[in-house]
Amino acid sequence: QVQVVESGGDLVQPGGSLRLSCAVSGSIFTVYATGWYRQAPGKQRELVARITNVGRTTYADSVKGRFTISRDSAKNTRYLQMNGLNPDDTAVYYCNTDPPMASWGQGTQVTVSS
Repeated sequence: QVQVVESGGDLVQPGGSLRLSCAVSGSIFTVYATGWYRQAPGKQRELVARITNVGRTTYADSVKGRFTISRDSAKNTRYLQMNGLNPDDTAVYYCNTDPPMASWGQGTQVTVSS
């Protein structure tokens, strides 16, 4: 089984930046890919970025060019670098492996507001 823990969320001004971290533990060598998801109030959870175990990345159109997903295999950690944040990015951000799918964690709150 795989476990994930998100961290790094904060309150930031529009145009600001944040880096989120996702610590992966457990059966890490079974992981094929890791994704970052977000869920805003009253909205469905959506996939915003994904990285495979060979480093291939994909992004939702809404974040393309602003967000970068990466990984540090030595630290068993994945990251989401978020630049040019705007209020529409306000959400709880989650990471998860897929496959295999871990249980959803608590997420980390990102609030973009002046």
